[in-house]
Amino acid sequence: MIKARIVPLYFERGRDADFDTQLNALKQLLADLVEFLEPVALGSPIPVAEAVLFPQMLGDAYRQLADFKAIDLPILIITSEFGTLSMWDWEIASYLRAEGVETIAPYNLAHTQTLCKGLGVKRELQQTKFLVYQDNPGEGFQASIFKRFYWWEDECTQRMMRKFGITLLKKSYKTLGAEAQQLPDAAAEAVLVDWDYNTEGVTSRALNGAIKLYAAIKAELDQDPSIRSVGINCLNESHYSDTTPCLAWNMLYQERRLIWGCEGDTVSMLTKYILNRALDVPIMMTNMYPFLLGDAALKHERISHFPEVDQPENHILVAHCGYLGVLPTSFATEWTLRPKVLAIVDDNATAIDARMAEGPITLAKLHPSMDKITVVEGSLEGYAQYPDSDCLTGGIIKVPDGHRLMSNFSSHHYLLMTGHHLID
Repeated sequence: MIKARIVPLYFERGRDADFDTQLNALKQLLADLVEFLEPVALGSPIPVAEAVLFPQMLGDAYRQLADFKAIDLPILIITSEFGTLSMWDWEIASYLRAEGVETIAPYNLAHTQTLCKGLGVKRELQQTKFLVYQDNPGEGFQASIFKRFYWWEDECTQRMMRKFGITLLKKSYKTLGAEAQQLPDAAAEAVLVDWDYNTEGVTSRALNGAIKLYAAIKAELDQDPSIRSVGINCLNESHYSDTTPCLAWNMLYQERRLIWGCEGDTVSMLTKYILNRALDVPIMMTNMYPFLLGDAALKHERISHFPEVDQPENHILVAHCGYLGVLPTSFATEWTLRPKVLAIVDDNATAIDARMAEGPITLAKLHPSMDKITVVEGSLEGYAQYPDSDCLTGGIIKVPDGHRLMSNFSSHHYLLMTGHHLID
């Protein structure tokens, strides 16, 4: 984990013993998460960092408002020895907020730690490369659908790079697919010796094909450790490969916590990266099929009806590539690699049939503007199965207000996290 760089700030009257005592306490509490830079006076130039910190608040804050407004980094107020805001500082924090200065004032140590992890991710992203394999996105299968997706627009890429500092690399999926297929079966079989998976119904040829794609991607990663997320335009350009990357994504997450991107969806990759690293929670991407959408959703999954539930307007069927979606084994309560479901991919392809734990769940995704995130808490209530469809097993999620969510969806792709994480 890369530590967040945080600059402690003191008021123009100067540092005192209370400031140093609190700062030393925070250095002990947050030693594993924060690189504390040398303190500077409020109003002085601030070195490169992810945030500034006030370990002490004084009435001087009311008289240095202009200096607060000049700060262009997150402003943390952590003024108690327990790693939280002190209640005596609500007044100053409220004053600053009223004057247009947003501060972050955590009220328990767990929130403070999560905050610091998030700031560490902010720094890490500036040293991180996302790799996407694609050739002519939108020009392959189902072009009328895939040409609509924002994540392939140059504008989207530029916004991501400006906002988060990542580097996005693009390489040929056609070349990757050819390289994988040229690997000998013996190489794939040697890899499988170290892995133990339930592969019900998967032929040895299909399993070897999935492993060969894993090996080809891994070879690329070994050449550049700064690549920490990889996506493939695996459906729209599936003609470039005789397999799908589902098993590879599982193996590479288990090995090196690599974040994967189904369909080369870079916005999902970025959302998943930030939330997985900052919150340290099980997370996956899947498609949203709100019951409110009716026949438009049912037709796409080739099913005749939604499950019978109370309050259908507040329910969503979630599924991707025939099942719930790509879910690493460490996140799953059940996990099986099966033959492919979708007609759009090669007959040799595979798909993951896995389940997350039922119960509290959180949906989230970055907005296309990259300046906000849609988050809603709900419940994974169970699973629905539809034989001879494109949804052999899908999850059933209940949300508080389906109509409101319909008005705020930013994509058909959303990230699911086990547990409720709205506050974090």
